[in-house]
Amino acid sequence: MGVDIRKMRNIGISAHIDSGKTTLTERILFYCEKIHAIHEVRGKDGVGATMDSMELERERGITIASASTNVTWKGSPINIIDTPGHVDFTIEVERSLRVLDGAVLVLCSVGGVQSQSITVDRQLNRYNVPFVAFVNKADRVGANPLRVRGQLREKLGHNAVMLQLPIGLEDKFEGVVDLVGMKALYYDGPSGETIRYEEIPASMSEQANAYHDELIDAVSLFSDELAEAYLEGEVTESMIHDAVRAGVLQRALTPVFVGSAYKNKGVQTLLDAVTRYLPSPPEVTNTALDLDHDEAPVELHGDENAKTVALAFKLEDTSYGQLTYIRIYQGTVKKGAELYNTRSQRKFKVGRLIRMHANHMEDITEAVAGDIVALFGIDCASGDTFCDPSLNYSMTSMYVPNPVISLAVKPKDKKSSDNMAKALNRFAKEDPTFRTHVDPESQETIIQGMGELHLDVYVERMRREYKAEVETGAPQVAYRETITQRADFNYTHKKQTGGSGQFGRVAGYIEPSETGEYEFVNEIKGGVIPTEYIPSVDKGFQLALQKGPTIGFPIVGVRAAINDGSTHAVDSSDMAFQAAGLGAFRDAYKRASPQILEPIMKVAVEGPTEYQGNVFASINQRRGIILSSTEDGAFSVVEAEVPLSEMFGYSTVLRSLSQGKAEYTMEFLKYGRVPQSIAEELVKKYQDERKAEAAR
Repeated sequence: MGVDIRKMRNIGISAHIDSGKTTLTERILFYCEKIHAIHEVRGKDGVGATMDSMELERERGITIASASTNVTWKGSPINIIDTPGHVDFTIEVERSLRVLDGAVLVLCSVGGVQSQSITVDRQLNRYNVPFVAFVNKADRVGANPLRVRGQLREKLGHNAVMLQLPIGLEDKFEGVVDLVGMKALYYDGPSGETIRYEEIPASMSEQANAYHDELIDAVSLFSDELAEAYLEGEVTESMIHDAVRAGVLQRALTPVFVGSAYKNKGVQTLLDAVTRYLPSPPEVTNTALDLDHDEAPVELHGDENAKTVALAFKLEDTSYGQLTYIRIYQGTVKKGAELYNTRSQRKFKVGRLIRMHANHMEDITEAVAGDIVALFGIDCASGDTFCDPSLNYSMTSMYVPNPVISLAVKPKDKKSSDNMAKALNRFAKEDPTFRTHVDPESQETIIQGMGELHLDVYVERMRREYKAEVETGAPQVAYRETITQRADFNYTHKKQTGGSGQFGRVAGYIEPSETGEYEFVNEIKGGVIPTEYIPSVDKGFQLALQKGPTIGFPIVGVRAAINDGSTHAVDSSDMAFQAAGLGAFRDAYKRASPQILEPIMKVAVEGPTEYQGNVFASINQRRGIILSSTEDGAFSVVEAEVPLSEMFGYSTVLRSLSQGKAEYTMEFLKYGRVPQSIAEELVKKYQDERKAEAAR
């Protein structure tokens, strides 16, 4: 193919919501000549940004699904994934960072390091992804990139170093000072396509020299050559670039760039930084597990001549069949070649091989190690590993958070019922954080997700894409049950039928688990319960955990131990001891002071300081606890712990309280005890539902 893999870059654009990620990506596409006209998010021309190809994305002005594209900048091929900023769609960020080699962390010059910036930073750490920071919106009122650099250090603990300084701010933002080359850069032309190099303005000379010295001092730690040259006064630009790159690859340095994507300033120099400082595929260590040798770790090499290993990280259902996005870690994928799915243990042939540009497709004949491409018509699941048929490797999958909110959906007619089923199957397959099931008692179809917006988007997609008219019930919180004290049990399961009966006796205790997880402890001595029946008791306990008797939600945080029991020579069996374990757990659970737990969310409300008092009051009314409040002039951020059940409809309330000027994000924090009065209401509701079900 003639692709130099050492020049290739795989990057993600990640940030807090409304920091300008999609606008930045649109400019990158324009300057790399992938598109020939710039369109805005919610643009007046009615077209919308290229990477927000879904109708809902353009209407709402947010990114819902990650979108992949590829560009070439100065001879370097770059695969780019634009990811959502809203925490409800965090799985899109997780799966993207799992397969990327580097990232651009976009920060707002006004908002700085915000709540979702912290979440993205955790995700970058989880996958060990090197990145550069781009402080966007330097043209906005209240912009302060140097304050944002300070927040990168204080809030995120990064060794953040300015590589650029803004020339003017807000409506006077003109360009940037390059602290490596010590030149002023201005972006001329209708779309900022021409970069003009000038001397640094005299008014900024002293500041630029101070930050240049700070830069040299910081990056010389990563280059002995630079440290020696600095002492001798013979520092070159290439030495500085090499030292910055070394620091970035070690994730010990965060270079900070400044600009305004909307005003077409700073984007080309950011692209230079991507190709100059972020790693190529061969520079990133990736490992697979050898399934033929007890999952021994195997280092993969970004070599197009090695045996193929690729990871399927994202699925989409299209009118042409399933589209599977893959990252190739080593080897080459060719059209017509045979690959092996190590999970399903099936071979398949590569039919159509696609290079994606948002929702546009380009057929290609082959792709090499490091590439991010897509396959058509492959039956697989997200997270599957595709190998050369002679290998049996598996890549580790991405982190998938558990859903925290559920909603009952009901089709209005038979046609909608069939279409709804198709939609739910597709959504659950594409999105690991979206789950669906039929409640065994109410027979209602329940969908689960990461928040109100998450489920709202899927309900709307059912209506638009599948013509499924559905009604939704009240949002349901994913409550949990637990115990607060120890309770002993000595339970006998005895059942006699026409033939052989069932017999199993188990004794022991349940108590709160220190880990918060389920623990099973075998304290049986002397073989009073045969070894083959011990796992059966454990299965019975786990069956009881699935649905607690208090309000019908799963039970968590229990340590269950067995220390005695007895068997019958004829009637004891696996089923008998499963039933004994189930009955013993339920018997002891009543005496262990059961308690209801509810999900507590970490909520961050951001907006004008003048509305901070209203925000405090609204959080207090929702049983919230204020964790912190920071002010920066006219802008403030309030962080709080609030029960999920109190957050339904909060976006409408917040818009009213702040005249539409504030916004909030939330993410799951922990489970907490439900107040007694609310617990009593939940118990009564559950009992009434059981009675109604029995009457039917």
